[in-house]
Formats: sequence, structure tokens, C-alpha cells
Amino acid sequence: MIVGLGVDVVDQARFERAVTRTPRLRERLFAESERGLPVRSLAARFAAKEALVKALGDAEDVNWVDMAIASDVTGNPSFVVAGPLAALLERRGIAAVHVSMSHDAGVAVATVVAEAHG
Repeated sequence: MIVGLGVDVVDQARFERAVTRTPRLRERLFAESERGLPVRSLAARFAAKEALVKALGDAEDVNWVDMAIASDVTGNPSFVVAGPLAALLERRGIAAVHVSMSHDAGVAVATVVAEAHG
């Protein structure tokens, strides 16, 4: 059963300016496994993280680095959750979090669906 849906859009140029102006953003927003990616990929991952927060309705006490995006061998993205976020998903009975990301024409977009047990 779907219990949450979130979508977010990020302007890649604006995101790149923010990351360039404040280099520590990479450390605050992204897990170590994500930090070396191109800015367009980081923008899409940031959109996915924002979309996850929207799908959950809130994410109080959750750190951005607790929601990393990994890709399987065919390039399909998925969340790798840790810390307080993993505990929050468990408490809310969320069994799966589905994510889709894309970037084109200077825009990154992501959609997240949160699915409950049963």
C-alpha cells in the first residue's frame, strides 16, 4: 500500500552555484559514496532526498547523509538508509522506498513512493 508520494525539481545551475560557494554542502548533504559524482548527478540525488522527505511528510532528526542513493549494475537507483532514517521507516511500517531520477535541460527531477508492509 502506498503511504507517501514526493516529487522535487532542482535547477542544476543554481545547485552548482550553491555547492561551489559552500563546498561543505557536499559533506552535509551527501554520503561519502556520493560526493565524487558530477554536479548534475548530485542535483538529482538532492531532488530525490527532498522528494523522500515529502513522501514521509517530515523527517525530523534525519540527516541528509542517512539517505544515500546507490545504483545497481543496470543503473537503477535505490535508497540506502541508515541511522535515524532507518528507524523512522521501521516505526512507520514502510517496507520499501521507490525512487526515480532524471536530469535534462538544466533541471534535475526525482519522484519517491513510500510503500507500507502488506
